[in-house]
Amino acid sequence: MNLSDHGVLLRPILTEKTTFGIEALNAYVFEVHPSANKIQIRKAVENLFDVKVRKVNVRNRRGKRKRVGRTVGYGKNTKHAVVTLAVGETLDIY
Repeated sequence: MNLSDHGVLLRPILTEKTTFGIEALNAYVFEVHPSANKIQIRKAVENLFDVKVRKVNVRNRRGKRKRVGRTVGYGKNTKHAVVTLAVGETLDIY
């Protein structure tokens, strides 16, 4: 599948845990397109933010179980990418 750089990265994930990763490990977390691979994610971050990426880790999250009365459903599945930058590189995503 041919995705643009903006189509690969959907949004940054900013929580307490990811903020700790930014400060301690120089790692940023993004929600990415479900069919994106590590190479596409690396190129998208490098092109959009003009930084050098050291490594990319990917995790798939299953949607949470939701219940409304007797009906049971599920939230959407998401894919997250943990992008570690080279020493001295930062992203301004706040």
